[in-house]
Amino acid sequence: MSCAKIYAARSAAAAIVVASVVVASVVGAGASGAVAQRPAAPTKVTGTITVSAAASLTDVFPVIAAAFMKKYPGTTVTFNFGGSPALVEQINAGAPVDVLATASEPTMWKAVNAGHVRLPWLFAKNTMAIAMPPGNPAGIKQLSDLAKPGVLVAVCAVAVPCGLASRDLLKLNNVVVRPVTQELDVRAVLGKVMADEVDAGIVYATDVRAAGSKVTSVSISAADNVTTTYPIATVVGAPNPAAAQAFVNYVRFTASAQGILRTFGFARPW
Repeated sequence: MSCAKIYAARSAAAAIVVASVVVASVVGAGASGAVAQRPAAPTKVTGTITVSAAASLTDVFPVIAAAFMKKYPGTTVTFNFGGSPALVEQINAGAPVDVLATASEPTMWKAVNAGHVRLPWLFAKNTMAIAMPPGNPAGIKQLSDLAKPGVLVAVCAVAVPCGLASRDLLKLNNVVVRPVTQELDVRAVLGKVMADEVDAGIVYATDVRAAGSKVTSVSISAADNVTTTYPIATVVGAPNPAAAQAFVNYVRFTASAQGILRTFGFARPW
């Protein structure tokens, strides 16, 4: 079954806003054909919000939050970073969270279909890359090198978005890899690489960029790569709904937040 997807586009020149469209087949028991209208900006924004966000947003979201808090004096943004499925489970269990941002649409829709978050907006897109310890001791030059005997490879578990993306990447390129470890979020994979515990890890391109000189990397051509899109939504029953909506609006619709995302290597999903 195909996953529900939300797409939004905005043309500043024509001042046209196309509402996010949910594609007809939704994962689970969701209502197909629903439409998310762009929310109105809250009139009063103050107080603290908690944002549960995918681990791959660990570097960029605090920078966006700093710009958001400057725009809205009196606000404070706190974060809970982790694997997207774990974040959804926490919200579904009643965790006091205001905003959810996941690293894949299917993961977000588990929370939407459970009735715990509102219809999301796509705000970023990511691709995959190979990270190696500095100096690249195993001599990894391309994706197929990960299948060589003796090469120790780390990936994310398929239960999390980076794991699904890694699986799809290997399948697309007809590469069979037997990883020595499968981690619960992409930063754990990156940590294994930086600690020189593995020869290579499949991570997001943005993670390689964030790691800088702490890793060596091999990029993957667009034709051979896969992508994942990031949705963001307010949580139903959020402790601070006004500030939560303002943060979602800021991430998705402001040139400031989108510019920060570009700086950190995230692409537009529309």
